[in-house]
Amino acid sequence: MWKRRNGSAGWWWQQGKGSVVNTLEPRRSGIALPSRESEISLLEENARKRILCPLDPKHTVYEDQLAKHLKKCNSREKPKPDFFIQDINAGLKDETEISEQLVPISSLSEEQLENLIKKLRKASEGLNSTLKDQIMSHPALHDALHDPKNGDSATKHLKQQASILGNIEKLKLLGPRRCFVEFGAGKGKLSHWVDIALKDAEEVHFILVEKVTTRFKVDGKHRKKNSVFERLQIDIQHLCLNKIPLLSKEKLPVVGIGKHLCGVATDLALRCLVETYAASCEERNEEPLAKRIKNDKTEKEINTLAKEGNEKNVPEKWTPVAGIVIALCCHHRCDWRHYVGKEYFRALGLGAVEFHYFQRMSSWATCGMRKTALEASNISTKTKDKPNDDSEEHDDGRHGTTDDGAESLPGFLTIEEKKKIGHLCKLLIDQGRIKYLQQKGFSPALQYYTDPLVSLENVLLTALPSRSSTPETTA
Repeated sequence: MWKRRNGSAGWWWQQGKGSVVNTLEPRRSGIALPSRESEISLLEENARKRILCPLDPKHTVYEDQLAKHLKKCNSREKPKPDFFIQDINAGLKDETEISEQLVPISSLSEEQLENLIKKLRKASEGLNSTLKDQIMSHPALHDALHDPKNGDSATKHLKQQASILGNIEKLKLLGPRRCFVEFGAGKGKLSHWVDIALKDAEEVHFILVEKVTTRFKVDGKHRKKNSVFERLQIDIQHLCLNKIPLLSKEKLPVVGIGKHLCGVATDLALRCLVETYAASCEERNEEPLAKRIKNDKTEKEINTLAKEGNEKNVPEKWTPVAGIVIALCCHHRCDWRHYVGKEYFRALGLGAVEFHYFQRMSSWATCGMRKTALEASNISTKTKDKPNDDSEEHDDGRHGTTDDGAESLPGFLTIEEKKKIGHLCKLLIDQGRIKYLQQKGFSPALQYYTDPLVSLENVLLTALPSRSSTPETTA
């Protein structure tokens, strides 16, 4: 700190609380001191004004350096890749269907709520509300599942991944020469286990789609293997799969997978696969004869491989989308514009308003079960997972806030009735997805893939092209 002592002719530099050095005798002190010019520069630096970065208010920048900073700021808008097409999977926007005065469920009168529940029950008549259990496992996760170092959270996620992998295998979707697209990939652990299960299968590619930056990714563990991992940081809403170089050049069947794909993301992923991608591939198939002969070689190779004893792992005929396996989640975060089952709802005499309330009421299916499930699985809310634990999902309904908690529920409904209504809402929303997939040429199914004590969001949506062998439908 620079100080001027009373009555002295020079400046003094005070170090800490005691020692004072006379700047008139710098060499005698033996300490290298800043020059007068440095002192002035420091004062000018302190006088410069810092402002919030207009691109990201989480950091600041010197006002006189703003223009230079904006050119290199990490938050600046980067050039969009070819596979980014604005709102390509968003669905049609119809403002006229959305009422401007949608109030919270807690603000509805008892009569209004009763009318909504009557509509729900009428629309759900004939639907099988008890799905088939397809709780499975896979040898690829055997060692990991029995690792004594696992905590409750790690075990829970491994059980789900094992069951999803078992269901993928049951549908004969595990095999060479295909591309697995994991939507909402997070750390990429589902793709990781699919790759482990495939061992050294040829021409296996993984595309991991995640819109946010993710820490502790497992992609790097596969750099030296035969399979290729590619991570895309993009919102599914804007993803055009057929613009990805790998898929535009290689004729590889796509398998869409996801573990706890949140609400609206499921609808965006379905549209991305069966409309944007599959439709474009069908158009591409109407190509000149010379090109078709060249592409036929791929089909001949597949048929040859099938004859060599790999029939169960190779589709009989190439299809753009070989299958879909998605664990569903967070129906209360769905959105009417993006929902793929609008046509189904309209056929039942329902519209955007009913959908809005049904998707909000769907959270009732899990909120009443949280305490029971947590106690039964001995998961303490006071215990924090280790940083490298997979805590990506939000399967107990706590992801995002809702206004539909038990404390705001009118007194004429019990907790048990509330849970049943919530399950009906989820089932109806999922049934719209089933009808959509059927119309697009798929054989879809809903099943329970894990115990509710492992995950309260325990429904798996699967679909295969109709001309392939189909799973037993339960919806």
